[in-house]
Amino acid sequence: MIRLVAAAVVAIGLLLGGPDVATAQSTLRVAAWNIKHGRGMDGEVDLERIADVLRDLDADVITLQEVDDRTERTGGVDQVAVLAQLLGYVGSHGPHRAYQGGWYGNAILTRVPIAAVRTHPIPAASGSALSVHEVELESGISVVSVHLAGTPPERMAQAASVTARFATSDRPIVLAGDFNGRPDGPVLEQLGQAWRVLEKAGSPLTFPADAPDREIDFILVSAGADMEVIEHRVVDEATASDHRPILAVLRFD
Repeated sequence: MIRLVAAAVVAIGLLLGGPDVATAQSTLRVAAWNIKHGRGMDGEVDLERIADVLRDLDADVITLQEVDDRTERTGGVDQVAVLAQLLGYVGSHGPHRAYQGGWYGNAILTRVPIAAVRTHPIPAASGSALSVHEVELESGISVVSVHLAGTPPERMAQAASVTARFATSDRPIVLAGDFNGRPDGPVLEQLGQAWRVLEKAGSPLTFPADAPDREIDFILVSAGADMEVIEHRVVDEATASDHRPILAVLRFD
């Protein structure tokens, strides 16, 4: 089940292919953030705080992980719809599974025209269903929200599934999200054989947000893509979630 929400008439115009944003652009601003269903380090669920952080990033496409859709723990709120409304973006939710009367999974917010939206199942973590969520942009690039989880062997299987899913694609693929693995660990080393794992400027540490001591959130691009990294960094945000957001500015030729 994929749920697509448009924040306003202008966002619907973008969804249908509005002429003035990105169909011809070669530079794409991509953000990724595990938002822990909006629950910050202070224990408060605050989507307006999440939106404030995202607004400052000025991203074209935002991948989110751990997003609720009308669950009991977050008051029955459609979190993608709320964030899309606050930001003026189009949002889509790609759930892993049913949860507390609603759905739980990944999401993508975009302000650029999209051609298709897909959710792809990947191997489960300890019996709990997982998926990755893809938005294919009209510019010919796909951006995929990724959250790997579970034991190292489970995450290795998930990584292999993601690679196999997009191995035959003739368009550039951007994977962005929470990989729950370190850059020198087996999961990222396996992914690095088929993908370009982008290095960050400055401190790369993303978790835990208030005192990060590890890098587990990444942006990867298909190895054959003709692409230049203009900027890639961790955003200095210590409160709104238990992860820090990351931002990349990519130029595709």
